[in-house]
Amino acid sequence: MHSTDNIDDGYLGSGKRLRYSINKYGKDNHSREILEFLDSRKELKDREKEIVNLNEIAKIECMNLKVGGEGGNSGPNGEVIGGDKFKGAHEYWKYPENKIRMSKIASDSLIERWKDPKFKESRLKDIDWTGRKHTEDAKQKMSDSSNNKGVNNSQFGTCWIYNDNESKKIKKEDLDSFINNGWNRGRKLKF
Repeated sequence: MHSTDNIDDGYLGSGKRLRYSINKYGKDNHSREILEFLDSRKELKDREKEIVNLNEIAKIECMNLKVGGEGGNSGPNGEVIGGDKFKGAHEYWKYPENKIRMSKIASDSLIERWKDPKFKESRLKDIDWTGRKHTEDAKQKMSDSSNNKGVNNSQFGTCWIYNDNESKKIKKEDLDSFINNGWNRGRKLKF
C-alpha cells in the first residue's frame, strides 16, 4: 500500500522482511507491480485488508509480516501508533497485554509458514553447511576482524595484579616484571 503524487518515486515497500531481502539480494533483483489505483486512503486500506490476508502472508514469497490495512505499527484495535518517527510506539509496548498480543501474532504466523514444506526447505538450505566452505577472502576478513577485537575498549591490553597490601591494574606488557617482584595475577577484593 503506497500513496504518492509521483508514480515513479522508486518506492518498493518498507517492511522488515523486504528490507532484509533487498539487503541480501539487491534492489535490482526486486520489482513492484501496481495492482490498482484507488480514490482514497481509506479505500486503499480496505482493499489491502482483502488482498493481504492470513493465507497470503503464509506464502513463502510474501514479504508482509501481518495482514494488510493496518500499516507496520498498529495497536491492538488497528489504530496507528507510529508515524514517520514512531511517535507513541514506546507507549504501546509499555503494556504487557500488547507485548503478548504481538508475540502471539508473530508466533502464529511463523508456525503457519513453517508448515509449508517449500518455506521450510528454503530456510534450512541457508543453515546447512554440508559440503560448503568459506572462501579464502571470507576467512581473511574473519581473521582480520578477530585480530582487532578490543582495540577500542579502554581496558584492552591491561590486567589486574595484587600482593598482600593492594590490587592494581597494569599493562599486560609489564606483567612479567611485577610477577618477578612478588605480585600475583588477578584481583584481591576487600569485603
